[in-house]
Amino acid sequence: MEFRQAVKKPIIIKCFQMNEPFEVETMEGLMRGEKGDWLMKGVSGELYPCANNIFLKSYDIVE
Repeated sequence: MEFRQAVKKPIIIKCFQMNEPFEVETMEGLMRGEKGDWLMKGVSGELYPCANNIFLKSYDIVE
């Protein structure tokens, strides 16, 4: 098997940094986020948590 390279499309999503632990119903079931994690709203309207350290490596805030 030979892997190919791909670049993720630059799609703007909505997000909010949470000030307290939270739970959200996702397509995979109930997931928990910690204080400082991000609540993300995907391209199909789905909600999911994103750990702050992953968010900082993967996203830039659009002003």
